Amino acid sequence: MISFLSGLIEEKQENTLVLNVGGVGFLLCVSSNTLASLPLSGQVKVYTYMAVREDDISLYGFSSLEERELFYKLISVSGIGPKMAISILSGMPLSDLTTAIIKNDNKLLSKIKGLGKKTAERLCLELKDKLNPLALSLPEGELAGGDYDEDAVQMATDTLISLGINKNDAYMLARSYASNNATAEEIISKSLRGYKG
Repeated sequence: MISFLSGLIEEKQENTLVLNVGGVGFLLCVSSNTLASLPLSGQVKVYTYMAVREDDISLYGFSSLEERELFYKLISVSGIGPKMAISILSGMPLSDLTTAIIKNDNKLLSKIKGLGKKTAERLCLELKDKLNPLALSLPEGELAGGDYDEDAVQMATDTLISLGINKNDAYMLARSYASNNATAEEIISKSLRGYKG
């Protein structure tokens, strides 16, 4: 088992990273979060997971131990393999993903490319009690209120999308400002103030 690799970035493409370690080029499958957090070039340390199958040996890379830990938990869910786990990790920031799983937010999770509603439900069911939100330093109060008006969130999301904010960001913004049964107008107002687009 290879635990990590330290080397020079040779190439970065969508969900792949080529790392030059002592003259040997390692091809790693990585999430878009990992790609975004790594520099364009230079020396980096990447945590790894090696998947060995009869017809294939693949290396998966992670810029943080927290992401690799979440990856391990994702592949423990039946029906989720390493490639699907990377797609899920690419779907949204780690803190948002953890929040969505803990809050049992199948609706948001099933918006991730390739993740169907049934798999999203199984994901929440199997992982919500195994995740530690504090390990991912979630914003204070992020998990506090499940007390929100779904219709107001939907209306706010639609409005934010019409203002040019992408679908996932719009929904996450609306959800994060939807506590204590806030109205759609209040959610939109707070979301626009908090949006860092």
